[in-house]
Amino acid sequence: MTSEARSSHWLCWLTSPSRYRTCLQLIWVLLVGFSPGSWAQQGNQPGSIKIEGDIKLGGLFPMHSRGPAGVPCGEIKREKGIHRLEAMLYALDQINSDPDLLPNITLGARILDTCSRDTYALEQSLTFVQALIQKDNSDVRCSNGEPPIIPKPERVAGVIGASGSSVSIMVANVLRLFAIPQISYASTAPELSDKSRYEFFSRVVPPDSYQAQAMLDIVKAMGWNYVSTLASEGNYGESGVDAFLQISREAGGICIAQSIKIPREPRPGEFEKIIKRLMETSNARGVIIFASEDDIKRVLQTAKSANLTGHFLFVGSDSWGAKSSPIQDQEDVAEGAVTILPKRASIDGFDQYFTSRSLENNRRNIWFAEFWEDDFKCKLTRPGIKYELGRRKCTGEERIAQHSQYEQEGKVQFVIDAVYAMAYALHSMHMDLCPGYMGVCDKMDPVEGRDLLHYIRAVNFNA
Repeated sequence: MTSEARSSHWLCWLTSPSRYRTCLQLIWVLLVGFSPGSWAQQGNQPGSIKIEGDIKLGGLFPMHSRGPAGVPCGEIKREKGIHRLEAMLYALDQINSDPDLLPNITLGARILDTCSRDTYALEQSLTFVQALIQKDNSDVRCSNGEPPIIPKPERVAGVIGASGSSVSIMVANVLRLFAIPQISYASTAPELSDKSRYEFFSRVVPPDSYQAQAMLDIVKAMGWNYVSTLASEGNYGESGVDAFLQISREAGGICIAQSIKIPREPRPGEFEKIIKRLMETSNARGVIIFASEDDIKRVLQTAKSANLTGHFLFVGSDSWGAKSSPIQDQEDVAEGAVTILPKRASIDGFDQYFTSRSLENNRRNIWFAEFWEDDFKCKLTRPGIKYELGRRKCTGEERIAQHSQYEQEGKVQFVIDAVYAMAYALHSMHMDLCPGYMGVCDKMDPVEGRDLLHYIRAVNFNA
């Protein structure tokens, strides 16, 4: 956030509500680079999941990959998107059925798709602040001369997400203006630890400096002293590689052959150029890769196309982790790779929950039909969707883990932790502000973000 934008924000508060809206929209254009609704105008805006509750939480998940130029969203993300989203829904179900945690208070949610794109996520996150933007309706009248009855805007107490660090940074800049706390389950960029800039941001995962040290330990254990680095352009990839380079310089004994950056919007032939550059220092077979899931997949595909299977030995960050999607149909190229994940536990209850999901019992997840088609390699008959010749029709009787491969995604535990951290913070807040009161009292209607942040920072529970 620039000082100019901050100054403009305070000017907005000092002027009239109508000027406030105009000023906020100007800030929005400065932040995003285009006006609100620009993606929607292209007809590519997906829906959102809305779950009713006494207190609502926002959710940000990469349900789809980044689309090609001019299109915000690409293909469905089975693990990074669906698994993590379902982890939040699972956590909400568990909390709402717990008589000792937020008794007589139901947590609801408004969950949005970031499409793995920071600018698109920033525009989507405007949904979370609409209730806090003052609107001047004094000059609006119905045909009978009476003022209109305007429903109370939906308000979220806090936001769970986002996944990518660049997305969290973008969104944090807006949520901070409106004092909405945010807890990320996957964003690891070190700069997010700067509370002077990201005051309302918290996370339940360690920063990249820890995994950079683990990667260096792996490189030394392998006996390598000559490696290349590969990073996706953006906060996550660049700060992760920077942390590795700094730690390796301090430790000594490691030479960096090349440090290559994958552009945010790769042009045709870009990955072929990257592989060609890596081969200019072919003796550096070890490649340290801090990249998005989509970029990792493209790197492996291109290496395979170049008949370099078995040449590169990758050390991948947590964005690769335990996911199978980046290596699907190219396992031979990834053979020998070592990937990093924060220490975690597999949640048995989630496995039971997720493998029991079906088209009939999971209608609340609006992206589940897409997942079903992708997971079972079949096609559903849906209005407006052309049936693909040669692809079998889904029966609806398919079952996860029985008729498809299933392994719990590596950050599921951290999504659940993030939701529980918010719930325990709200519980402590309720005990202090509404002692003995059943339900949400006036002091928590609405929930004040700055007060909730205080409770989030003090939360302590067994994950």
